[in-house]
Amino acid sequence: MLTPTEQARQNMIENQVRPWEVLDARVLETLAAVRREDFVPARHRALAFADMPLPIGHGEVMLKPVIEGRLLQALALQPHERVLEIGTGTGFLTACLARLGASVTSVERHGDLADAARANLAAAQVRNARVETADALAGFDPGDAFDVVVVGGAVWTLPERLRGHVRPGGRLFAITGESPAMQATLHERADASHWTVQSLFETDLPYLHNAEPPRRFSL
Repeated sequence: MLTPTEQARQNMIENQVRPWEVLDARVLETLAAVRREDFVPARHRALAFADMPLPIGHGEVMLKPVIEGRLLQALALQPHERVLEIGTGTGFLTACLARLGASVTSVERHGDLADAARANLAAAQVRNARVETADALAGFDPGDAFDVVVVGGAVWTLPERLRGHVRPGGRLFAITGESPAMQATLHERADASHWTVQSLFETDLPYLHNAEPPRRFSL
């Protein structure tokens, strides 16, 4: 017999994630295996499986389960692939990426969120992910290119520096555009100078710091 928590997790997967056309067995198994409730701030733990973004501080949010599912499915991570994540948040998506890929380097601008995410990942025994405290849009250099880059907050336009972190043949997930009609997009790098872009779905998220639209002045 399922516990109430396990029943809520199953309901999240079957009634929220699957109906959003997330059918990849590895993704569904990952969402079932990684204990989302352990990554939710204590004050919102009762809403761990709700179909809503959860505030985590500094104007940031934990993504809705359906967005996490669609994101993971679109990336089609392979076990040998290395991931760069921009915006660690609570570490839940980090843990999912780590389960599906070979390793994750995650970058979080806010020191308290980075510390909490490290603690969450350690408690969940995630050993192939590390969290860097840095601003990914202002000077951070990972020193390498990655198979996959995940941008965990919205950007008005995709910064070119983030494209530079993707190796040829790799992918980048980002949510771009202007609130409230942003587009989740998958960018695939064919070679050093050619990309293809696929629009996945519409959503709305807080912007990353320094990634907001320019201010518009009117008289």
